[in-house]
Amino acid sequence: MDLHEHSNAPAIAVSERSTQHAARYGITSAFGNPLDPRTWSAAPYRIAAGLRATGCEVFGVDGRLGRLRLSSYAMAAFRRRFRRLSYSEAIGRTYLARRHRARRVARAVATLDLDAVLHTGSLDLPPERDDVAHYLYCDQTWNLSLHYRPDRADYTDLACAEFDELERASFAAMRHIFTFGEYVRDDLIAHYGIAPERVTAVGSGMGQITPYYGPKDYAHGPLLFVAKHLFAPKGGALLLEAFARVRRMRPDLKLVMVAPDAPAELARSIGNVSLRRHVPWPALENLYRSASLLVQPMLNDPWGQVYLEALLSRTPVMGLARNGLPEIVEGGRHGFLVPEPAPEALAHAIVDAMADPDRLALMGASGQAYVERTYSWDRTSGRIADVLARHASVGVPLRERSIA
Repeated sequence: MDLHEHSNAPAIAVSERSTQHAARYGITSAFGNPLDPRTWSAAPYRIAAGLRATGCEVFGVDGRLGRLRLSSYAMAAFRRRFRRLSYSEAIGRTYLARRHRARRVARAVATLDLDAVLHTGSLDLPPERDDVAHYLYCDQTWNLSLHYRPDRADYTDLACAEFDELERASFAAMRHIFTFGEYVRDDLIAHYGIAPERVTAVGSGMGQITPYYGPKDYAHGPLLFVAKHLFAPKGGALLLEAFARVRRMRPDLKLVMVAPDAPAELARSIGNVSLRRHVPWPALENLYRSASLLVQPMLNDPWGQVYLEALLSRTPVMGLARNGLPEIVEGGRHGFLVPEPAPEALAHAIVDAMADPDRLALMGASGQAYVERTYSWDRTSGRIADVLARHASVGVPLRERSIA
């Protein structure tokens, strides 16, 4: 069992503890050690830090599955006529993978004597134990993901229906659900039937980026694209197609792409495209600050921390009018929403945006102010901690404890 503890306090049996104790929370992730800042864009790590700041003890449960187990679950799904599920997130949605992770969480509850568990994502749910409170922090639902999934054809109708029912059972078992955006909250209520008082949109934070208040040249700064992985799903292939068209209308415009898996030969053939494979954090901050516009037409990313980091640098953003971006830019106040993932539409949107540097400057300023007052990990973790504390104070303990 992969358990991680951020403090030096040992895991002790219930019988050895006083009834007066700091709350002990487990935080989980299906993608790695949740107390490692490299896991899931550091969201679990940041939430854990916020809970610890309130005096709680926080333990991590690593839900990664080994290759052999993933392969066996993929074969089981294939035999059930789910088609061949070839990557870990898809396999992780199956009943067998979810049950394995849920049992790992249940063992952690018993071993570490946890008061409650905060799941970051639903891939280790439905829970195996109902004698401890379960909470969820999520950026999307299965139902929402089906609207724009580029791999939708990989899932049979049978698989889609089963995954939706597993999500429904998972959500129903949560004491409270926290979401990145309001649009996710709306879907939990409308599609999954969760009572409104059991769902709170708490937003997110971002990396260690520093707000930038210095000079910017919106007339001559480059376009920027940032994707550490998943170049095509993050919109990189679409952007290159669009930029080839942009070059015919505005041959002076430049594009900087921070993307290790970008196609170098294609980028060179288009021209004015600078590829950066690996950029240290200070250099990436400088790219955000020098850019006139972040162009990130992500096909199905539920939120997009990159948008927040750009706006904090007073760089307006452009992406598709779907998922979390309309909420992040307040319907278009701080960026541009492209209605469809078409190269021609994206190209014209880029040229139109870059034709008005004064508008870019106003959007950059309004976007920075909005992000500064709305999004931070301290604010997000504080909202989660407030709900946990409120539940613990109303006379119903997070967990019924039998003290010897």
